[in-house]
Amino acid sequence: MSKKINLFANLKSDFASGLVVFLVALPLCLGIAMASGAPLFSGIISGVIGGIVVGYLSTSHISVSGPAAGLTAIVLTAITDLGAFDIFLTAVFIAGLIQLALGFLKAGSLSNYIPTNVIEGMLAGIGIIIILKQLPHAFGYDSDFEGDLAFSQTDGSNTLTSLLGIVDYVQLGSIVITAISLIILIAWDKVPFLQKLKLIPAALIAVTIGVVLNEVFIATGSSLAIAKEHLVSLPIPTSIEEFKQIIVTPNFSGITNPKVWVVGLTIAIVASIETLLCIEAADRMDIHKRYTDTNVELKAQGIGNIVSSLLGGLPMTSVVVRSSANANAGAQSKMSSIIHGSLLLLSVLTIPALLNKIPLATLAAILLLVGYKLAKPATFKHFWKNGKYQFAPFIATLLAVVFLDLLKGVALGLLISVFAILRGNMKRAYIFRKEEYHDGDVIHIDLAQEVSFLNKAAIKTTLSKIPENSKVVINAQDTVYIAHDVLDLIKEFKKIRAKEENIKVKLTGFKKEYELENTGEEEKHVFVTQS
Repeated sequence: MSKKINLFANLKSDFASGLVVFLVALPLCLGIAMASGAPLFSGIISGVIGGIVVGYLSTSHISVSGPAAGLTAIVLTAITDLGAFDIFLTAVFIAGLIQLALGFLKAGSLSNYIPTNVIEGMLAGIGIIIILKQLPHAFGYDSDFEGDLAFSQTDGSNTLTSLLGIVDYVQLGSIVITAISLIILIAWDKVPFLQKLKLIPAALIAVTIGVVLNEVFIATGSSLAIAKEHLVSLPIPTSIEEFKQIIVTPNFSGITNPKVWVVGLTIAIVASIETLLCIEAADRMDIHKRYTDTNVELKAQGIGNIVSSLLGGLPMTSVVVRSSANANAGAQSKMSSIIHGSLLLLSVLTIPALLNKIPLATLAAILLLVGYKLAKPATFKHFWKNGKYQFAPFIATLLAVVFLDLLKGVALGLLISVFAILRGNMKRAYIFRKEEYHDGDVIHIDLAQEVSFLNKAAIKTTLSKIPENSKVVINAQDTVYIAHDVLDLIKEFKKIRAKEENIKVKLTGFKKEYELENTGEEEKHVFVTQS
């Protein structure tokens, strides 16, 4: 049963999180456009469309879409090969049409077959890359404009060489502003008297103080003053004509060029895979554990890329960096994504000169905290404690994401998961039945002898379709092995969904090591209401 969504129900928290994502997305939109060899404004356009259009059409409450670092190499090569940016936009238009078709063909269900340890390894790897990418900015060395995920750069250098370059380019003013920003961001949730000011996002305070401090440094002629090249850089049109010249439209004469179709197909496949991975990750970060319709998501991304191409924007995907910043800032609904896109549009139209005063060091501080939350030591300990078959795919995915790229990392993690887990039989994971009693129907889910992560999709679908005010018995008395992914689904269902939707749950036969408390061996019509 799907609920009707009120976009304005959590406006206070969604506005605060949308503001944080806006601050994070602004430099990333510019950096990815620069790395792609595209006009800078094309990155902003993609961010606006990803926030407003895709945000509205998507059923995800947490994910945020925009230009993605994973596409930079494809975009850079395509623009060079096709010879013109307007012809490349035709390829983006085609990619959008293909994604729309994939949504109608229900290709989105593929994401259900990615195990939790691989998703968490991907997130931790991205967290480490974010930290490595932002450390140079934190010290005032802004040479790395290759987007938010790529380890290897198009000029032959990489993230580690950028870190080594810090030594020769340390800028004391950037260090001071980074340190002050980090103190503000950390203290905002921990110091009692600051918690009274929670209506004001900590990121906004950090950015404001960063700007004011640097303006004071400049006015007093201090050596701490941060130069223009270490600040946000937005194009500033001074007239309507100049603004019109910024917007590039597709040259549809390239529609007959086979290369355009190859580029369009490539973008559609890579963007769709990255989106599905991000959606799965975003659902993991959602504190309410709501599930996104991935087929609707592919349609939304397709429409977004079509609109973006018509306005001169880059291709987009759902992006982990922005989505994780959104979740960490307390987003409750997709209104946060829409607000972030609206702020991007409003800011570039009205206050580009003011935005160009924001030090990259302040934005680096925001992202350093995002990276840490994605790669917390507790996550490593969790998978290590669960045994080598859980830890091996996790750490392999993490390392491959950091040193290769996101898709190769996930592919390696999946391969190891297959060898580690799929050694049992592949029979049906559960039996679903309904019995009638004097006080209403009772739904029974009897788990099979062995339940692997490949059974996650079927169980997730079953749990998501259980209506409100139901009575459910989940029986594991005959089960020898249950994958951690399935256990997580059951735990989240029992602790969160059951409470929010008044579903009475009874668990029987679960082993102690599963950390799922059985609700007793009472008669089948007796239930425990979640408290």
